Amino acid sequence: MGSDTATLVVTGALGGAGRWVVDRLAAESFDIVAVDRELPVGTPPDGVDFRAVDLVDAGETTDLMLSVDPDAVVHLAAIPDPLNHAGERVYRNNVLSTYNVLNAAGRVGADVTWTSSESAYGFPFAEEVRAPDALPVEEAHPLRPADPYGLSKVTGEETAKAVVRRDGISVVSIRPSWVQYPGEYFVTDLRESFDLAALRADPEGAVGGGPGNYWSYVDVRDLADQIARTLEVDIDGHEAVHCHAAENYLGEDTADLFAALLGSVPEPCSLSGDDAAFSMAKSAALLDWAPSHSWRSESAVDGPDFDAP
Repeated sequence: MGSDTATLVVTGALGGAGRWVVDRLAAESFDIVAVDRELPVGTPPDGVDFRAVDLVDAGETTDLMLSVDPDAVVHLAAIPDPLNHAGERVYRNNVLSTYNVLNAAGRVGADVTWTSSESAYGFPFAEEVRAPDALPVEEAHPLRPADPYGLSKVTGEETAKAVVRRDGISVVSIRPSWVQYPGEYFVTDLRESFDLAALRADPEGAVGGGPGNYWSYVDVRDLADQIARTLEVDIDGHEAVHCHAAENYLGEDTADLFAALLGSVPEPCSLSGDDAAFSMAKSAALLDWAPSHSWRSESAVDGPDFDAP
């Protein structure tokens, strides 16, 4: 991948991350067909053709893929959490859209990169705090979701494996953390309000406590860079990879945070200092990728010049 004539379909192109990904990939001189439910306002980059498509509709999705015949597909479209929609809607939307995109991509022989989630492990959105089996969490850790969002991502990864078996394409399932945007890092308020003693006293109720993603985050530019990298390397079959910042967003020793939250540190544990709870080793080995942005140097930068209406 990565030639001047390569054509990409990017779904969820008007989402928070989607806009940044389209902007980033357009800079690589791909011809991009950007897909969302609506057409944008503003000015998309040169070489970006927007299409309004309902990806839950198999006919619309298949028609899109057959007409475009892309070299690769970047699938970002999804309801991003189970908090503000009925669970059935979250699961149905995410599973059907992912199935339709992967199925159609396989039929036309297009490789796929798509955003699964760290929620596939079942830590975020759980009813109570769950301890990981080891630290850092690696991609081989069991997937144990109990919420419709995490379950939709596990279903998507199984769909990816099925399409790979049937059609011989490659699929990369990226498991990103909580995406942050330049100039508006939501984790800043959490960090400023955090108190380690309060977490020890009230693991469920304190700032930084309760079920969650173990204080992980990623800058949207790092997510876009990792997606771009998946289009440059040769992938065999299906691979799942993490996409996280290198450190937690609180600036505290991560093992101390686990001890305060759980009462003990999961073992084995090879974390040092404020290392992220999720390993980036596979991303480094498979994609030669590492995060380059941090809350310590976060600042506002100009974003994409188009948006949802």
